[in-house]
Amino acid sequence: MSPKQRLQRGLVLTSGFVVALVTGSCPVAAHHSFAAEYDGDKPVSIQGVVSKVAWVNPHAYIYVTTKNAKGKAVTYAFETSSPNALLRRGWKRSTLKEGDGVTVDGYLAKDTRPLADGSIHANARLFTTAAGKTVFAGSSGGDYGPAK
Repeated sequence: MSPKQRLQRGLVLTSGFVVALVTGSCPVAAHHSFAAEYDGDKPVSIQGVVSKVAWVNPHAYIYVTTKNAKGKAVTYAFETSSPNALLRRGWKRSTLKEGDGVTVDGYLAKDTRPLADGSIHANARLFTTAAGKTVFAGSSGGDYGPAK
């Protein structure tokens, strides 16, 4: 290997090390707190039907369709904790399925404009199935609620 090739190789390795060091020390995008996105003074209790279950990171979403005061169908996108956190709490992918009747207790987002898909954004606290079983959703609000 020529001196020029050794110098180039050394520069490449050093540059790679510096990039890894800098990117490793940069803060990762901060995870939002409950208070940053949701309003603890806007509790909501929605009774409806599960229209979609999205086991995605960093938070799973359960979409629940209900009727508003005018009888029009409205869908709420309820944020839960991560899929892994739900699994640790005893959830299974089959805990809530499309078509299941549920009551969801949670909190509305501070920004009440509908999301891109037209749904209303909220943070879920508890899901109560039609059979009366309650499952905690892992709310980032820290309100763990009663277990039934």
